[in-house]
This record gives sequence, structure tokens and C-alpha cells, in this order.
Amino acid sequence: INKMAVVYITRRATFCSAHRLYSPHLTQEENEITYGKCCLPNGHGHNYTVEVTLKGKIDPHTGMVMNLHHLKQVMEDAIMTPLDHKNIDKDVEYFTGHVSTVENIAVFIWHQMLQALDDKKYLLYEVKLHETENNICTYRGE
Repeated sequence: INKMAVVYITRRATFCSAHRLYSPHLTQEENEITYGKCCLPNGHGHNYTVEVTLKGKIDPHTGMVMNLHHLKQVMEDAIMTPLDHKNIDKDVEYFTGHVSTVENIAVFIWHQMLQALDDKKYLLYEVKLHETENNICTYRGE
């Protein structure tokens, strides 16, 4: 058995947020063509599911890459607190300069998690964000 086995662990969480897809760099007509009904002035909401995957070696003393309860707490602070039951465009400073697409939200979550996981033995491998059942974005920090 490989004593230095590298494994991937994933924790999932759900959050509810509202947003409006609208770019100040586009005209109103261009926004409507680009984003359709998602650019309506009052916005809309989603029940997002986020999956955070870490890559690391199994600690020989604990048998874990990271205690999943600890990962849950990190995700609570890095993802849930800033995003759950919020209007992303109005309540999250990052989105004053970024359109709140599923892609940009996934990148935001990645950076939040990187900052929160300051212990270098945990390697953030992937953030997968499900905006809907059919619309999913995966980001690996590239």
C-alpha cells in the first residue's frame, strides 16, 4: 500500500443568491441580446450547489487529507457567509467590477477558498459550481 497516497476529497454545500447579468461595457440592447431575460432590472435567483475538491496526501496519524468538519467550517466562512441569501451584485464587493456569471462566481469562490486555506498542505484542486441542474462551471485556478 502506498503510504504517500494522494487523494481528492470533495465537500458540497448549497446557497441561495440573487443576481442580474448586466455589463456596463455593453449597451442595453447588447445586454439583452447577450443575457436575455437574465438581465431584467430586478434580477433573479438561483439555488447554487458548490463542490470544493482538495488534493493532498493522507496524514499517517489521522488517516485524512483534512478533517471534513474543518473543511465545512472553512466553506461556511469563505462561501456561505459572503454569498448565501445575498444579492451578489449589491452585497459582494468583488462583483462591482465583474459580471456575476457562473464563471465569475466560481473564480470568486476559488480565491475565497485559497485565502481561507492558508495551510499549504491542503491543495485546492477544483471548485465546481452548479448554477442550475444544467449549467455548471468548473474552475481549477488556471
